[in-house]
Amino acid sequence: MTVSPYPPGFLLANNLLYIGLGLLLVFLLILVIFLMKFLNLWVQAYFSKAGITLFQLIGMSLRKINPTVIVRAKISAVQANVLVHTADLEAHFLAGGNVINVVRSLIASDRAGLDLDFKRAAAIDLAGRDVLEAVRTCVNPKVIDCPDPARGKTEVSAMAKDGIQVLAKARVTVRTNINRLVGGATEETIIARVGEGIVSTIGSSDSHKDVLENPDNISKTVLAKGLDAGTAFEILSIDIADVDIGNNIGARLQADQAEADKRIAQAKAEERRAMAVAREQEMRAKVVENEAEVPLAMAEAFRSGNLGILDYMRLKNIEADTSMRKGFADPKDEPSSGKS
Repeated sequence: MTVSPYPPGFLLANNLLYIGLGLLLVFLLILVIFLMKFLNLWVQAYFSKAGITLFQLIGMSLRKINPTVIVRAKISAVQANVLVHTADLEAHFLAGGNVINVVRSLIASDRAGLDLDFKRAAAIDLAGRDVLEAVRTCVNPKVIDCPDPARGKTEVSAMAKDGIQVLAKARVTVRTNINRLVGGATEETIIARVGEGIVSTIGSSDSHKDVLENPDNISKTVLAKGLDAGTAFEILSIDIADVDIGNNIGARLQADQAEADKRIAQAKAEERRAMAVAREQEMRAKVVENEAEVPLAMAEAFRSGNLGILDYMRLKNIEADTSMRKGFADPKDEPSSGKS
């Protein structure tokens, strides 16, 4: 029988030690693999002086925040010397905002000297507006066509007081008003107001010739009405790009009115004619009714002795003579002579 040189329980303890060391190595390997996911971002943040620690990156991942987006946004802000807190970036990401776009808009506004802070930029972004495009439009104004060709209309039609139709096309130069971007009206409101102003100005002109001679009066009048009130833009200028002559609306309306009056007069004349025909038929019916009473009256006269046979024969002779005279007066009523 062989005697073990190790004390009792030594082998069991040694095996447990190896198992523990193996589990520790596996845990450390998993931890290293997990940390390698954030190591590259932490190195970038460290050397860029973004102020984001490795534990903050891990916390972002646990809170379902994309740490890559936060690190890149913070690095951009730090490099541009724009103060942005990491907690604000995380809160905006959790709210569903575009963090990179907001930071870029802050950098662009800082370079342009605009008064835009992170809270306002985040509010604009969460409102569904493109805050970066708004800042660019504020620095570089854009031109809006009125009316919008995308809606199928290329000209605004209006009618002067002389009845001539005038077709105008305007180009509106606007820039973004950052202070009114949240809650302000959009480009569609600007287009609608400018179109309404053009129609009103042309409609108040005495003649279409006045509009053709001085098209700048339209832009001056419309611009003086302050059409950008309550909108997210500031109107810089309104330029009339084209003015054309359309149809003679006044003459067409007068022709349509004359045709309508003619139809009314014809209807009234037809009504009067129908009434006259009805009246005539009514009188004829009365005549026939009275003529039907003549034989009855003659019979009564015979019975009462007021009419004799000779008187009746004279009446028949008079009727025959009258009928003969009518036949001589109207040859068409003569009987045919039988000659071929």
